[in-house]
Amino acid sequence: MSDTAILVLEDGRVFSGESYGAAGETFGEAVFNTGMTGYQETLTDPSYHRQVVVQTAPHIGNTGVNDEDQESSRIWVSGYVVRDPARRMSSWRARRSLDDELQSQGVVGISGIDTRALTRHLREQGAMRCGISSTERDPEALRQRVLSSPRMAGADLAAEVSTEQPYTVEAIGAHRFSIAAMDYGIKAMTPHRLAERGITSHVLPATSTLRQVLDTGADAVFLSNGPGDPATADGAVALLRELLGAGIPIFGICFGNQLLGRAFGFGTYKLRYGHRGINQPVQDRATGKVEITAHNHGFAVDAPIDRVSQTDFGAVEVSHICLNDNVVEGLRAHDVPAFSVQYHPEAAAGPHDAAYLFDRFTELLEGVE
Repeated sequence: MSDTAILVLEDGRVFSGESYGAAGETFGEAVFNTGMTGYQETLTDPSYHRQVVVQTAPHIGNTGVNDEDQESSRIWVSGYVVRDPARRMSSWRARRSLDDELQSQGVVGISGIDTRALTRHLREQGAMRCGISSTERDPEALRQRVLSSPRMAGADLAAEVSTEQPYTVEAIGAHRFSIAAMDYGIKAMTPHRLAERGITSHVLPATSTLRQVLDTGADAVFLSNGPGDPATADGAVALLRELLGAGIPIFGICFGNQLLGRAFGFGTYKLRYGHRGINQPVQDRATGKVEITAHNHGFAVDAPIDRVSQTDFGAVEVSHICLNDNVVEGLRAHDVPAFSVQYHPEAAAGPHDAAYLFDRFTELLEGVE
């Protein structure tokens, strides 16, 4: 029989269950992911650094863990919460069970709790800090440690997940363009999607300077996803303003969308409970088309959706909105070659509705309007 474990939210609510993954204790911001599949990609997404992920899908671990679907070299979540772990894995691609993988990487989790009740609580009260422990039996003692743990608001985390050394992902087939990809927490599938379109990616650390970007000889700059509060990223924003001033084409996603928004002069703010999952409806306002998209963000750009804004770099409009809550999901500049979205067009493990954005980036590089 598994050891018992408890999950305590900072507002004092307690959930009791069984230890899942590694034994011990962990802390982070409790957030929920509504994806029905793709748990391996979620776990290895650097954007989840310092977050405790609650899976709303009740049965997790069915297909085990393989060596092909990792989005980075390790699991980044600080804790994992599931209702019903799979009793056995069942996939010809599996190399080990999810439980074994969590244990081997020291990821503390909890299972057997009412994840529906926890998700409803987070929707009503907002994302908040939590602790999971299989060693502490006193909920109030654990809560005090939760209250002393760092908040996500004000957290500067991109440099903690970024590559330490530049590396290159070569184009597949004929080389057409090269880009400098700013790694704020980039997922492996992103440079692969670019490589499929003949684009070589020079992946650079988050702290890279303008000179280091220009020295790659890149035709454009890509801004990746990543964790933390975009309000802390003053260095990255200053770099983007230099790039915009130089007229260098820019495409940003997720955290990159927030940084580009700040570079244009917009603010950012923390969402009540964020968008996380692979089933978020977004409308492209230029075409009216609705895309089902993959999300992982707790912050958003504060830009007006009812008009075109005048910025230091010309006119900028909100290009995409979330149909659930009208949150800004994309920006498009009229006078400089730059655009961004607040979601994951590489979308591993799916959906692939937004893959056209990589084609749009290629067209931007070709000089097509």
